[in-house]
Amino acid sequence: MHQSVSLLHVKDPLFKRMGASRLARFAIDDQRRMKIVEIGGAQELLNMLGSARDERTQKEALKALSALSKDDSDIVSTIADEAVKALHNGGAISVIKSTPDTFEDAEIGAYKSNLLKRFQDLRYDISS
Repeated sequence: MHQSVSLLHVKDPLFKRMGASRLARFAIDDQRRMKIVEIGGAQELLNMLGSARDERTQKEALKALSALSKDDSDIVSTIADEAVKALHNGGAISVIKSTPDTFEDAEIGAYKSNLLKRFQDLRYDISS
């Protein structure tokens, strides 16, 4: 996981996408999601999304952020909620909302909608 987060620091968008993709694959349960947040992966993904110049990089960042904020249990998961709280505290809502929608890649819009819905479900104000 640490290596994947360190790939997000590289200037080359290909390496950033590889790091984000790997983090999305690591984020399969609450413990791993929280570990990614604890080692700074969530904040680095937000930074990556905010500075992304191409749609593929935006898409990978949104996909990884979506994986981090996912709550796949039927019961309330406080760990997943903590991951979403960390994203919120890192300024995720404004970064996600500022990512332009694209006609070529509808997945970007879907990831944005899912993330914003997750914030809304946890009663974070997404109007700002």
